[in-house]
Amino acid sequence: MKSKIVLWGNDAQDEKILIAIALRADENKVDIWTFPESVATEDFYQQMMKEWRDGAGLELPEPHTYIERDLSVAESILPDDLKVEHTDVVQRAQTEWHFIVLSSKLHQAYAAELEELKEKVEKLENFDQAIWGNLKEFWDKLQEQVREHNLFRDHAGKLREHTNALFSKMKELRSKMDGEFEQISKEAHDKFLATIEEIEKKISEGSRLRSLFDELKKLQNEFRDTKFTREHRSAVWDKLNAAFKDVKQKRFGNRSDDGSSQHQRLQRRYEGLVSAIGKMESSIRRDRKDLEFQHLKIDTTNGQLEAQIRQAKIVMIEERVHSKEEKLAEMQATQITLQARLQQMAQREARQTAKDAARQKIAGEMKAAAVAREADAEKLDKAAEEIAGGKKNAAGDSVIEAVSATPGESLEDVVDTVKAVASVISEKIEDAIEDVINELAEPEAEKQTAEEEAPSAAPSETPAVAEDLANDVLVEATGDAGNDTM
Repeated sequence: MKSKIVLWGNDAQDEKILIAIALRADENKVDIWTFPESVATEDFYQQMMKEWRDGAGLELPEPHTYIERDLSVAESILPDDLKVEHTDVVQRAQTEWHFIVLSSKLHQAYAAELEELKEKVEKLENFDQAIWGNLKEFWDKLQEQVREHNLFRDHAGKLREHTNALFSKMKELRSKMDGEFEQISKEAHDKFLATIEEIEKKISEGSRLRSLFDELKKLQNEFRDTKFTREHRSAVWDKLNAAFKDVKQKRFGNRSDDGSSQHQRLQRRYEGLVSAIGKMESSIRRDRKDLEFQHLKIDTTNGQLEAQIRQAKIVMIEERVHSKEEKLAEMQATQITLQARLQQMAQREARQTAKDAARQKIAGEMKAAAVAREADAEKLDKAAEEIAGGKKNAAGDSVIEAVSATPGESLEDVVDTVKAVASVISEKIEDAIEDVINELAEPEAEKQTAEEEAPSAAPSETPAVAEDLANDVLVEATGDAGNDTM
């Protein structure tokens, strides 16, 4: 944009004149010079067009007139008594000069703000995060004005140059602070590693594992409160984690094959997945909020470049949200699978507990029945001894008659006795199985019903449990009865 124009026109007497107009943007003023045709030769006109209009110094000849006017959007920059051949040139210049004035004022405001930041930075002895944030905020505002072409290139270039100089100063202060922090982190890193190595040595010796575990927990708390660089923190954490695994291995051994341990690992995996799902949902909400913001900004922006940039951001964010939603769907499907596995494992453990309890109950009752049968056998043995010794009495006669009269009848009596015992045992088995079924059917106080939580195949396992119990008990009962009949 030119801040000077030269064109032919006519004065109030309708005489031909050369008109030169210049803008003083800082003062919002317009300077106007007019030259009569006697002075405005062709050579002078060319000088004004090539030298004066481009900013070169040029001595204006006499005679000429000078007029100063305020720049206004509503009124023309030329007086009413001056007429020009190309009014469109004047109108375009007036519109452009109004923008130049506003841009100059914006440049002045930014230059003043930058000067305040410069004073703050020059007073710093150490890095200040707040001032760094203010400088970044200023840079972002400057970049936005440049993108929207609200600042001229030379104005923006000077502001950027001065801002970069302040950034360089702040980076020097931060490098100094980072060096000091690196040294502090290195000392803490070496101290922690030395302590962990000492604990590992004691772990290898196998002494005071409980107290060593407590020392590691205390060291872990100190680790969380200590500031490290990323590399030092990672190295210390890996070493500390390895020490924890070592002491746990020494204390508890390998429990990977333990069913309850497998249940705990599955539970931890499920809890970790739930936490990850929560974080993913929060991330998607943040992206959607950012997407809404970009849509709002693109509706209110005036700059084409900024609109294009925001449209590209919208596409990028939408793609990111789509990818995260697909991952979230996979995680939620895994969550459903883990829930079903946890429910099955809990129900299987509950059934096993009930089955073990029923086995113990039936075994106790079988033992009591066996003791009773042994007592009856002793009585029969005693009676047989009395018969063999020739001791005859009323009771002995009845026994002899019962045993010797009809051998087949005695065997039949024994069989009847076994059947009676088996009947009693069968009743006890049925009672025990009924107890197991009732225990499996009754819901726990803090759980849903088994029909709601268990998979469709779970109810069919209840008869299987009862059948296993019955088979086990019948084998024991058959064995006992066989022993009695021998």
